[in-house]
Amino acid sequence: MRLRRRRRRLRSRRACWTCSSWDPGGAVGGDLGRHDLGRRQGVRLVVWGRRRACLSRALGTTNRRKLRFQTDLVAQVPQNCGLAMVTEEAKSKKQISDECIINRLPGDLIERIFLRLPVSTLLSCIGVCKHWHDFIRGPQFVTSHLQDAPRYAFLFFPQGLVSGEPYPSDAILIDEAWSPSTYAVPVIGPDDLLFGTCNGLLGLYTKTSTIKIANFTTGEYMHLKKPAKNMRGDHFSFYSFGFHPVTKEYKITHFLGDCIEGRPSNKHKFSFIQVYTLGDKKWKDIPTPEPLSLNSVRNSGVVNVDGTMYWLTEDKTASWQHTLVSFDLREENFAMIQLPVEREDDDYFGPRMFWIRDIGGKLCIVTAQTGRYDARILVGELQIWTLDNPVEQRWSQKHNIKNPPNYIPGPHFVHMDRILAQSFFSVDSFELISENTEVSCSKVATLFDFSPRKLYNMQSYICVKSLVCLDVYKKGGIVCRPKQEVGWKLKKWEVWENELHEAENMRREIQKLDHKFSEVTEKIIKLYQVLVDSTHAISERVRMELDHVLQHKPENRNQPRFLRRLNWVERKRDKDELTLRSNKINDRMQAIHQAQKNISSIVRSYMPDQGISIPGVSSTADKNQ
Repeated sequence: MRLRRRRRRLRSRRACWTCSSWDPGGAVGGDLGRHDLGRRQGVRLVVWGRRRACLSRALGTTNRRKLRFQTDLVAQVPQNCGLAMVTEEAKSKKQISDECIINRLPGDLIERIFLRLPVSTLLSCIGVCKHWHDFIRGPQFVTSHLQDAPRYAFLFFPQGLVSGEPYPSDAILIDEAWSPSTYAVPVIGPDDLLFGTCNGLLGLYTKTSTIKIANFTTGEYMHLKKPAKNMRGDHFSFYSFGFHPVTKEYKITHFLGDCIEGRPSNKHKFSFIQVYTLGDKKWKDIPTPEPLSLNSVRNSGVVNVDGTMYWLTEDKTASWQHTLVSFDLREENFAMIQLPVEREDDDYFGPRMFWIRDIGGKLCIVTAQTGRYDARILVGELQIWTLDNPVEQRWSQKHNIKNPPNYIPGPHFVHMDRILAQSFFSVDSFELISENTEVSCSKVATLFDFSPRKLYNMQSYICVKSLVCLDVYKKGGIVCRPKQEVGWKLKKWEVWENELHEAENMRREIQKLDHKFSEVTEKIIKLYQVLVDSTHAISERVRMELDHVLQHKPENRNQPRFLRRLNWVERKRDKDELTLRSNKINDRMQAIHQAQKNISSIVRSYMPDQGISIPGVSSTADKNQ
């Protein structure tokens, strides 16, 4: 009896599966659950794609022929049926990723697309899939993207005391449209000092801690041990950070003064330089051909051009009493280069100053005479000489600038054919369009106000935003962690951080008050709108008062704020804006109150004559108000 029932159920299923009017979206196909396709004897029978062995155990060996017939029918079901097929659900993640339209494009076309994207967008694309991650992080793509990356002017202001209050180190980026940046560079700590930039990497150090190499775009960084501890007279010009295009090596150099009473002192002379290659185990000392002047390094600066480091040293027998020293980062050897032929100086002016700068990837010597009574003022003409051929020691005069600015920031002070300079209260740019250029106030463009920072304390670099990764260099022998507490956690920056929190609290309070004023304004307009829409004689007077109310309605300033620290220029501007908004709150409140009082007075004077009744407004209520 039981076997007969099982055969009868099987025949009913076969009739359903082999129906000539079968339609996956119709009643039969959509209601397959009605035909007892659930659990039978503890085995789940699924119509589409279950194994033969499962149905064989459920139905017995006598029905295997029938099972083959049924599964053959299932295999003949059209591919575009409404029910999800098991083969569709069993696709692997790799197959799905291979179906991405972009990944089907040729590799060179994908590279062209990615090369046009900024670094911030590429950092988001890294997390899309492993293929994109490996492609964008590959050294070949990083190098290609670096070559076409836009150049920025990186203006650095070191930390220091201003009117007895500490101001942290900060930086402003100037893009190709000459727009200053808004946010602070996150990898720069409040006590960090900058000594170089190279391929999007910053070389930073603190007076008592370590050297820090950081990618200011990706946020990656690592700390290195200093070559000497507690050094007196340390200066950012005594460090240099360069890259050799052939060896692809990044190197840090440090000028260490000769020992005085057994201790190194950076004062007058040095007889060797200390060199560290990123990824190596330790620093190494390389002796100089002769003792060289540290004062010249401090005053004139150091630049890296095409894998060679340059600086000036004093030489009483040479032209202009200075000689150019070069240090090849690949061979690690020195060479002396004579300066161009000396020209006669004006006896009325003071001594001549020299700076070594990088202009457009070329080594340049910048020189000018100073004031007779004030060495900080440049007078006469500012001459810019370019080293055309280091081997032949051939120079050419590139520019002759009249009325130059008093301060020449370094190591880069020309950005997109404009000179960057500091005036008394602002950072400006001047046109540099010909060999004989005269700087005039009519050609000056003010970039931003740098107050209350110190005058003549700005460093200027040309940098790029890059994807250079530091992981490969973190296995070096001198990579370490700072032992002392550094950054914003130090006690001396508590006041600075408290001011930041107070500004945010002030912003939230102002936003709450603006929201309340908006609600009050809308209620007043809604209350008296019936008079404005009517033809009463007082409609025009009420409309004028409501327009006055609308003029004092707060703007919608509840814009989302990013949780990033503003640089001090934008922070100062933001603070001034908050103060202005705070001062307007009282004026706005008085104006709205006066407008409401005037409207109530107009309505009260008109109501007794016309018998008008407005909800919420009466002479008694107005008197109480």
